[in-house]
Amino acid sequence: MERRLVPSALATPYYLIDETYLTANLRMLRDVADRAGCKILLAQKAFSSFAFYPLISRYLDGTTASGLYEARLGKERFGKETHVYSPAYAERDWEQILQYSDHIVFNSCAQMRRFAPRAKAAGKQVGLRVNPECSTQQGHEIYDPCAPFSRLGCTADNLDADALRLADGLHLHTLCEQNADALVQTLEAFERKFGQYLHGMRWLNLGGGHHITRDDYDRELLIRTVRRLQATYDVQVYLEPGEAVVLDSGFLVASVLEVLRNGCDIAILDTSAACHMPDVLEMPYRPPVQDAGAAGEKAHTYRLAGPTCLSGDVIGDYSFDRPLQQGDRVVFCDMALYTIVKNNTFNGMPLPSIVRRDADGADHVVKAFDYADFKSRLS
Repeated sequence: MERRLVPSALATPYYLIDETYLTANLRMLRDVADRAGCKILLAQKAFSSFAFYPLISRYLDGTTASGLYEARLGKERFGKETHVYSPAYAERDWEQILQYSDHIVFNSCAQMRRFAPRAKAAGKQVGLRVNPECSTQQGHEIYDPCAPFSRLGCTADNLDADALRLADGLHLHTLCEQNADALVQTLEAFERKFGQYLHGMRWLNLGGGHHITRDDYDRELLIRTVRRLQATYDVQVYLEPGEAVVLDSGFLVASVLEVLRNGCDIAILDTSAACHMPDVLEMPYRPPVQDAGAAGEKAHTYRLAGPTCLSGDVIGDYSFDRPLQQGDRVVFCDMALYTIVKNNTFNGMPLPSIVRRDADGADHVVKAFDYADFKSRLS
């Protein structure tokens, strides 16, 4: 199904999450979980707009967190299982981590020796994140946990068998927006280095980065792979996708503020790459724009840019069938993931509103931000 948005008359900029598209993703994930016999968790680091948790929790088995605040949000607003992983835990947070988490994953044997006995005494399950040192990514080293000198996960050379006896399971996360073939490749390295330790454990968490809801994703291969792992090691397999949950279910609607020319036509929008879609600059990532093509593909090409003082606040070059004019609306697609959770108010930029479009096509403003939200982040 082509995922398009007919913009409403709401003031821009705003993020819009379409529940019809989101539900289609969730049903696909539930089908995978049921047929594979695995559990699927929402990775809140990608999407943590808790107004949608009642819907998501109908289909998924819980949440995963990167620290105390996400763990608390998942426990309080989502319910079900709450898993947390951090490269290092602070003593000051530990009692609350125990309060809000069901599974606690450690990054090193030293952290496990320090904290796991207290976690086990509190009735929590604990695990160790391992690094199979098998990189399957191209060009995204910033998101590659297996990149050289990575701090994420315990390598086989640093494994402490005594500390590992405390573990209920192992965790690995190596993928980013990838297909099931990359998982299979990773597992070859993982099982060679760590498979022997799985026997007698309760679970194996395969992390995130699985683009399960993408059209070309090989879901049957994923299901066969998960079934094999569970049969071989007698463990419960977990997956914790973030992007796949909300892939192509969100939009960012902006308006053209001004059109100018300096060697090329430039459209200044009321949204910002730096503030509202940081992955455009960090990865870098080129978001799809509805009814637009690549530069030169259509009759009129524009550089879409933000209104901040950052000279590099540029979203990209896109072409349109007709000239852009002040007040025209521009719809960016696939804007649910890693946007709302990462946006910021640099230059005093207002945060986009969050809008929910329900199954009947009605739009509801979930949250509108104003000066008070900007000021509350400062002192």
